Order: sequence, then C-alpha cells, then structure tokens
Amino acid sequence: MKKTLSLSLAAAALLSAGAAVAEYPEQPVSFVVPWPPGDLEDVLTRLIANEFQATYGVPAAVLNRPGGGGGPFPGAIEVATAPADGYTIGSFVLDVPLIGHQIGIPELDPPAFEPIGIFLNYPFVIATLNTAPYSTMQELAAYAQDNVVSLGHFGIVASPTQVSFALAAEMGFEWGADAAFDALDCNTLASGDTDVINTTLQLVLPCIDDLTILASITDNRIPLTPDVPTVAELAPDLGLSTWNGLFVHRDTPQDVRDRIAAVAERVVLGAEAQQIAAETGAEVFWLNAEQSTAKIERDMETVARIGAMIE
Repeated sequence: MKKTLSLSLAAAALLSAGAAVAEYPEQPVSFVVPWPPGDLEDVLTRLIANEFQATYGVPAAVLNRPGGGGGPFPGAIEVATAPADGYTIGSFVLDVPLIGHQIGIPELDPPAFEPIGIFLNYPFVIATLNTAPYSTMQELAAYAQDNVVSLGHFGIVASPTQVSFALAAEMGFEWGADAAFDALDCNTLASGDTDVINTTLQLVLPCIDDLTILASITDNRIPLTPDVPTVAELAPDLGLSTWNGLFVHRDTPQDVRDRIAAVAERVVLGAEAQQIAAETGAEVFWLNAEQSTAKIERDMETVARIGAMIE
C-alpha cells in the first residue's frame, strides 16, 4: 500500500511539474537588449516581442540596457542573474557569448547562456570616401606602406574592429592611427576625422554614392553592394560576421525554450523582418539552437585566431 501511494504521489508531482511548464508564459516577459533603441537588433527584437505578446496573451517588452554599471554587458548580467524561467530573455550580439566569460565579469563566468537561435547578421563594412587614393583593400594595403591611414571604429574590443586589425596584418600593413567613435556615419568621413570607418551599411546609406565600400565583414556579400568582397574572400581564416541572437540562462527548461523559438522563427522569416533586411543590407534568418551552438563554437576558434594575430 505504501509503495502504491508513493508511486501515485510521484506521478502527481510529475504531472504538476509538466502542467507548470505547459502554462508558460503566465506573466510579463522581458527581452533585454544591451544597446540603445533603434538599431537593427532592437527593431527586430521588438517585432519578436510584439508577436510573443499576441501569441501568448501576456505583456512582452524590450528593455534597453546601454552602458551603466556591471561592465561592458550590463544587459547580459541582468539576464544571467534572473531566474532561469524564460521570463528574462537576452537579445545579444556575438561578443556576449563569445568573450563575456573571459573578461573578468563574475556573473558571466562560467558561461551563463545557451542560444534559442541566431537571427541577424549586421551589414558591417569597411568604407572610405570615393575621393580616397584607393578603391580596394589591396590598393589600401599598398598605399598604407608609405602613408598614414586612420581607422574609425566602435571600440577596440568589438569584433568588427578586431577583424579590421587582423585583416590589415594579413595584408601586410598597419593602421597608422585608430580611434573609437560613438557614431560612424557620413559625417565622420566628410569631416575628415578619420580616413576609413568600420560601421554598418545602414548608417552610411544616405551618402553611399560618395563612398567606396572596401570590404564587408559578413558571411555573404551584401545584396546592396554585390561587387564588394567579404573579408573571408580576402582572408579565409578571418571569416567572421557580427550576429545577434536570443539567449536564455543555461538552466531554462526546454519546453520554455521551444515556445520562445517558435515565435522568433516565425517573425524573422516573415515579410516585415525580411523587408527590413532588404532595406538595410542585413541578413535576417533563423538558426536553431543546435545550429547556433555549432556557429558559436566555430566563431570562438576564429576569434582566438584573430586575437593571436593582433596581440
């Protein structure tokens, strides 16, 4: 009798646990973006949040966490320290899962996150004015042998910046100077503040006719600039794109992950998200958790290789 009662109680507990997971979500869900509003990852994450709310009938909002305390990825820390229940979801650029656990942030070490899916490749490019005395990376490399060429970027530890330095090393030249800028757009080049910029294509589309795009830091050529080679075409060992994906704490239940993924995949493959891709030059797609994990592992190897080249 006691054995039968114990089995019944165990079965009831399992059923109760299953019901609790099946009821997700029961309360508001937050998508944390560690950058200001308005950029591509923010716009696309808002589309996902809106569809999540419509699908499951609970409030879903994007929380922008640009800067502030807690290191370079304060939004990531917020996700890492929240309960692993799927109610706090990170929308993170590749630097968070690739190097977040390596730069002395206790909350992110050991690695705190696992991917729901990767959905965006930013259209990062290396660009200069079309009046510059070089129109290809090869010509730039030759010019830089006897002239100072300065590079403007979003920060020395940012992946596109690291790629730009590694590409220079691979092609046999050094940037004569470099500086980080809060904004890298048409004005940055027009003002003469720097010779070459590393930025997203969408930020320079208004003056694209005045520019020469030397290379793209993307997996594939950008449809808006089809004649421009990728960095991987110029230096195959440096192939790296700047991507964004959805991440949850590694202890989040699988059923919860599946519900988040179902909405996100539907949104990014939908007409509105694909129109954003067409207008900005971004790649908007869906890699599932397994595919995303494999990509992260490959990119970690590339990042390590790049680091060894420029240290």
